[in-house]
Amino acid sequence: MNTPHVVVVMGVAGTGKTTIGPLLASRLGVPYAEGDDFHPQANIAKMSAGTPLTDEDRGPWLDAIGEWAHGRAGLGGVVSCSALKRSYRDRLRAAAPGVVFLHLTGDRALIEDRMSHRQGHFMPTALLDSQFATLQPLETDEAGVGVDVSGSPQEITERAALALADLPETVR
Repeated sequence: MNTPHVVVVMGVAGTGKTTIGPLLASRLGVPYAEGDDFHPQANIAKMSAGTPLTDEDRGPWLDAIGEWAHGRAGLGGVVSCSALKRSYRDRLRAAAPGVVFLHLTGDRALIEDRMSHRQGHFMPTALLDSQFATLQPLETDEAGVGVDVSGSPQEITERAALALADLPETVR
């Protein structure tokens, strides 16, 4: 599937957005943007200190990602963004109406285990509970698919590409 849409790889911390995003982008032949790179330094400092971000903190971050997605409209791209709440996804869609969401889902124990083995990332495992508490899964009226994160990155990417290819033509 080669898509002119921007795919937002979403999910709680530790689901593999930063791993799957570039693999999916490569598979689709489009550029990848790391959502964490759009965070202002103040957000990174808060998260590094174990403090969850507020909706107000996330506003400039979501707007920056939305601007990138808008710039890729019709060209395609993949960007990682937790997009945990419907309101965050609505904000991204307002900036880039054609975005499609790939929700990486998984068992909390698996995700926590993966997070505990990450090195050099500012998101501590202590914030995982707040991420799950905030998460509002994709609703039926939202363009996107959910993909389980069990298995290897290659297996997850394959499932993601197949699920995205199965979206109705009107969506993709």
